[in-house]
Amino acid sequence: MAAKCVLVVHGCNLNLLGTREPEIYGTETLDDINGEIAALAEELGLEVSFFQSNEEGAVIDAIQRARGNADGILINPAGWTTTSVGILDAIKASGLPAVEVHLSNIHAREEFRRNSLIASATIGQIAGFGAQSYLLALRGLAAHLGVEERA
Repeated sequence: MAAKCVLVVHGCNLNLLGTREPEIYGTETLDDINGEIAALAEELGLEVSFFQSNEEGAVIDAIQRARGNADGILINPAGWTTTSVGILDAIKASGLPAVEVHLSNIHAREEFRRNSLIASATIGQIAGFGAQSYLLALRGLAAHLGVEERA
């Protein structure tokens, strides 16, 4: 049986992790986080691919390409969380289960950050655990996909 494949999508400004507002987003870089995700994916028997862009259209294109190429999506829509109907619609159109991820607890931050347009297209949302948010989300998505954790 082929391994399930998960596309991890990182939105705008996440390429600056490690230096951008470390008091909010932590000191780990995007490469550090991707390494942790890849290690857990291997442990779970998942294949994982990564995509990051500061261009909303490129994120939409990546989600559309996932149709037929991935079994699920982890997405940190970052600054597009509250504004992108395009990303919302792309996730819906993909037909893939998706989990929304945030490093910070968006519900404890400024009012404008608290309403996610993306959430209605996802099977769940993990927020507030720093880089661990991605790992928790990957475990949840793996369970949703029927992937058994290895001992």
